[in-house]
Amino acid sequence: MLKRYYQSALAEAGCDEAGRGCYAGPVFAAAVVLPKRFFHPLLNDSKQVSENNRNELRVFIESKALAWSVARVDHDEIDQINILKASFKAMHLALDGLKTRPGLLLIDGNRFTPYQEVPHHCIVKGDGIYASIAAASILAKTWRDEYMRQLHLEFPHYRWDSNKGYGTAVHRDAIEKFGLCKYHRRSFNIMPEGVPVEEEESYSEEYGFDPEPPPGTLTEVL
Repeated sequence: MLKRYYQSALAEAGCDEAGRGCYAGPVFAAAVVLPKRFFHPLLNDSKQVSENNRNELRVFIESKALAWSVARVDHDEIDQINILKASFKAMHLALDGLKTRPGLLLIDGNRFTPYQEVPHHCIVKGDGIYASIAAASILAKTWRDEYMRQLHLEFPHYRWDSNKGYGTAVHRDAIEKFGLCKYHRRSFNIMPEGVPVEEEESYSEEYGFDPEPPPGTLTEVL
């Protein structure tokens, strides 16, 4: 069972991202502040939850959370600043959108750029440990999936409606046949000989990262 909170004195915001290892499209991030007694039996790391259950959870989280926010950083800025910094920027933008200011941040992963003066804890695989991080993973994933389904209408041959921009065999075959489009991340070296095939849910926690340490709304970075 997920832990409901890290501590009980301060309001906590869980933060997570979606789409960090994708070949195309933006990286999304969400920040969620939950009531201390929040519970849903299906809530878990979004990668462990079916698509139908994720969509059910999204509605429940958005209606029951004390505050939530989703943000994105697009592919062109990912190429400019790198995916690690883009992931942190998306988290910061999501935090900017919260109507309730948290006293503590719970970050999924092993590193983070500090946000203002708010203390944070980085928790590896935190989306399978704390409810607020799991809720953030659900929102980031469902919002991004919906966005990629819209991009699929523009470039249907990449099948982003099913692979969501991850480097599946179908996606890579389409790249080999049609080349890259304007939504692909050029900095990821994703031409056919560039990188091995990655299934959607199997990418590494550090996929695409450079080794340098970094110096209720939808916020967009265009």
